[in-house]
Amino acid sequence: PFVAGARPVVDDPVEQLLARTWHPTLSVTGADGIPPTAVAGNVLRPFTRLTLSFRLPPTVDPGAAMAAIERALTTDPPYGARVTVDHGECAAGWNSPSFAPWLWASLQRASALTFGAPAVAWGEGGSIPFMGMLGEKFPQAQFVVTGALGPGSNAHGPNEFLHLPTARKVTTALAVVLHDHAVRS
Repeated sequence: PFVAGARPVVDDPVEQLLARTWHPTLSVTGADGIPPTAVAGNVLRPFTRLTLSFRLPPTVDPGAAMAAIERALTTDPPYGARVTVDHGECAAGWNSPSFAPWLWASLQRASALTFGAPAVAWGEGGSIPFMGMLGEKFPQAQFVVTGALGPGSNAHGPNEFLHLPTARKVTTALAVVLHDHAVRS
């Protein structure tokens, strides 16, 4: 969620969608060696350690990306700093295939019955390596990856919670899709 007065980096909805799905990102998710502001001074530190998280477009080879990142961080660091890279997790993303016509029709029916509105498909950035593995193992399978967040549920943030009315509706909608699959087989 944005704090009052904050806004997206870009206003163009297409660019916002691309930023959430196909553009890479870098997040600093941890830091050691940086003193807390209450005791910080204008002094040199003996070390700084950062934990970095990179989100890659789903079709990028994670091993090649890791090698490029390591080269960028260790080649000619500024001021003679010594930089080392400890490799953590490195996993591929997942590029969802299009829905089969029967599944899209079923999702539309399920959404109309439970939410009273048409279904929408939304691409979201972030790696789900498990989905990539399933997609490779079962290339003809159809997947519906969803969540039951709902209003103000603050996904992946402090005080994240499950919105129970939305969870009930999502469960009902998925039951309709499973029924439609069963009767079509």
